[in-house]
Amino acid sequence: MKLSNYKYVLFAVSGFLFITATSCKKTLEETPYSFLSPGNFYTSSANAVAAINGVYNELFTYDLYQQPFWNLTMTDDDHVSGADWYLGNAGAGNPQSYWGVDRPWAGLYTLIARSNAVLENVAGMSTSVIDTATKSRILGEAHFFRGWSYFHLVQLYGGVPIRLQSVSADTSASGFNKPRATVAETYAVAIDEFKQAENLLFSAADSRSGEKGRVTKGLAKAFLAKTYLTMASGALQGSIAVIGGANNASYTYTKDVVAGYEGFDSKAYYQLAKDKALEVVNSGDYSLYSNWSDVFTIANRNGKEFLWEIQSAYGSSFVNNLHAYLSARSPFGTGAMWMTNNHYKTYDATDTRVLDGVTHQYQANWGTYYYYPSWQAAQYNSSGTYNNDGKNDGDDKAFVTKFSYATSFNNDQLGTQYANNNITGTSDAFFPVMRYSEVLLMVAEAENEVNGATATAYQYLAMVRNRCKATAAPGGMSQQDMRSYILEERGREFSLENIRRYDLIRWGVYLQVMNKIGTGQNSISKVRLPRNLLLPIPQSELNSNKAITRNNPGW
Repeated sequence: MKLSNYKYVLFAVSGFLFITATSCKKTLEETPYSFLSPGNFYTSSANAVAAINGVYNELFTYDLYQQPFWNLTMTDDDHVSGADWYLGNAGAGNPQSYWGVDRPWAGLYTLIARSNAVLENVAGMSTSVIDTATKSRILGEAHFFRGWSYFHLVQLYGGVPIRLQSVSADTSASGFNKPRATVAETYAVAIDEFKQAENLLFSAADSRSGEKGRVTKGLAKAFLAKTYLTMASGALQGSIAVIGGANNASYTYTKDVVAGYEGFDSKAYYQLAKDKALEVVNSGDYSLYSNWSDVFTIANRNGKEFLWEIQSAYGSSFVNNLHAYLSARSPFGTGAMWMTNNHYKTYDATDTRVLDGVTHQYQANWGTYYYYPSWQAAQYNSSGTYNNDGKNDGDDKAFVTKFSYATSFNNDQLGTQYANNNITGTSDAFFPVMRYSEVLLMVAEAENEVNGATATAYQYLAMVRNRCKATAAPGGMSQQDMRSYILEERGREFSLENIRRYDLIRWGVYLQVMNKIGTGQNSISKVRLPRNLLLPIPQSELNSNKAITRNNPGW
């Protein structure tokens, strides 16, 4: 079964799985959509596959990657600007004003609930009805999604209730009313789940890993490394420099230890992160494309650099509106969100991540031609065709090209040749979740924190910079210099890939960096309060789970 088709299966044959979400009591009282029960559903390999496909299915909803999961966080960092109507809520520090503020909690717990059902039922299936490899892969996928969900829940909300049984199987005295675990306890669950997934899944090169787009052993290893890295950096004491503020200067901050991370052994976790990331490197399953411009093309989806992308399918209901919000040409006329001018200026002039990764000439949906940036007019307005209407601040918008390679949007990332009726509100753009370049930068970061700015740290940093034709990193950096440089390199490599806010949070400098900006480009407020370090727990959860007596601080 091709991944582009598997998403439909659960709606038809196993609606009972949909009632296991634990985000609110009302969900638990719903009548099942099917007469099927777990006892008479898990009777064949095909049904087991359908069940795990139902876990993947949740990724494509308005709980998660249709918009809220990335929108709440990708709009909220120092490198992003956009239209006030789009960034005016979560992007301005007011997530409770955003319609989807509660949806990530619901979506992540739905993933957990469906994974619980899979693990409880597939584990007992006989080899007479399901082959050993398929069974192992399905169980590994379910463990991965439980780990991935708790990894994100703890970063977004702090310690959360741990639910590793379906509601029907949970006979504990607490029942539905489960208190919040500590941050450390929540991370421990994520680590254990990733380890189990790693042991059960197959490598990306192994045919037993299933269709492209499924999670694999290498991905489980990479997220285990990222979990260790997150814990290590959050617990670290010291300083780090960040480029920013109104004048785009380098400011050194004494980092905060992230709340709940105080007991973590930073150096030990960095060593674990390095070792696990190197296992991914040494597997030989992944490599960088020679040219950065090749990374996000349609032809290279699920290619050698991607450990995992969120899939889409042109001509189906499983599409998204990424290109409409993030590309230069869109149904709105131009996109709603872009890289800030200050961040653009941190790239080298030779860096293909902005030469090819930013749209320099485009036509808005209303017909006007624009170029970017205005201060490079000789390079990008040489023909005189393009103009900025004399409003450099308002029209200087660095739209990234990453999400413009989409079938329903046409294959040309510049968007200069389309008729208006070709610019639709949805597309089949893929969303990158883990790229090989992040694994390389995890090795560099961990090596620096364990051993200092060694040749090894330089080596893995250089692999990322060399590919995009950037100049070499400065020689002779101190450990703090290298720490700061790698943080900024991650910002350049993963611009608008929903990583930067998480990086600022885990390094304990989110509030300092955002407030140093104050009011950003396009008059978007970057002022943040301590409450913005975590999202609010949904009121529906507070109403139904009596073991949680208060919301996160400030909410």
